Amino acid sequence: MPTTYVLVDGENIDATLGSSILNGRPTPEQRPRWERVLDFAQRTWGQDTKGLFFLNATSGTLPMSFVQALLAIGFQPIPLSGEGKVVDIGIKRTLDALADREGDVLLASHDGDFAPEMEALLEDDDRKVGLLAFREFTSTQLAHLVEQGLETFDLESDVKAFNVTLPRLRIIPLEEFDPLRFL
Repeated sequence: MPTTYVLVDGENIDATLGSSILNGRPTPEQRPRWERVLDFAQRTWGQDTKGLFFLNATSGTLPMSFVQALLAIGFQPIPLSGEGKVVDIGIKRTLDALADREGDVLLASHDGDFAPEMEALLEDDDRKVGLLAFREFTSTQLAHLVEQGLETFDLESDVKAFNVTLPRLRIIPLEEFDPLRFL
């Protein structure tokens, strides 16, 4: 059975949530429920998932309670250390490695640095490639890949990864508009 590889750029998702949506550090109830991301991936493409959660461990320490929670819900934490943007480098290397393997890919990030690797994955017509993000903060480099087949899924409205409604200002498709949310 094919596998969906779910790669999470946790720093990018957390930074976007905190600085662009909440204007501050997210509280525990405002953070994504990462188990829902794996469930969504499994339901959406109907196949087994392998979740890879990339962490910057350059400081020499790990948030062990978070790492244990990731392990408990089925993610493989990947703590990286070194010079530069270690998480980005790790994800780019993993996307390159996946180009030589069977399997579909869902990337949770807004970062346009991954566009070349995602574009290369889209060249395989037998592969599904998707992006999990807040649509309004997705880089233009990634957004342009929709024309080549990149599927995009909103972390809040499609994945339903949050227990609270986030204070987002975004374009609302009329079929999703609920006036009660604004009254």
